[in-house]
Amino acid sequence: MGTYDPNNIFARILRGELPCRKLFEDDHVLAFHDIHPQAPVHVLVIPKGAYISLDDFGARASDIEIAALFRAVAAIARDLGLDAPGYRFMANTGADAHQEVPHFHVHLLGGRKLGPMLSRKAGE
Repeated sequence: MGTYDPNNIFARILRGELPCRKLFEDDHVLAFHDIHPQAPVHVLVIPKGAYISLDDFGARASDIEIAALFRAVAAIARDLGLDAPGYRFMANTGADAHQEVPHFHVHLLGGRKLGPMLSRKAGE
């Protein structure tokens, strides 16, 4: 799993060293607009605790932190009007999934039809 890097970009945002376009914050969660959006709505939701991945979060986070993250995602989706047309909620974990920041985070994507989750070439 590795060691948490306290200088990763999300840790720096949490400490106020870097700006973000904040959408939501409570004691356990921060949500903000992605600076490289992949859809008309692209929000990152991160726990405030030092967790590397979903595996790490699931193993070490408290029940309160886990519930706070999922409740925040649902509330943000409703507030942005994504609940009726639909949205994608995903987390990349590890190198094969292209996790770019070693701080657990989820992506909330919507605002248009997103298409299939993955595409495959024949024979793969």
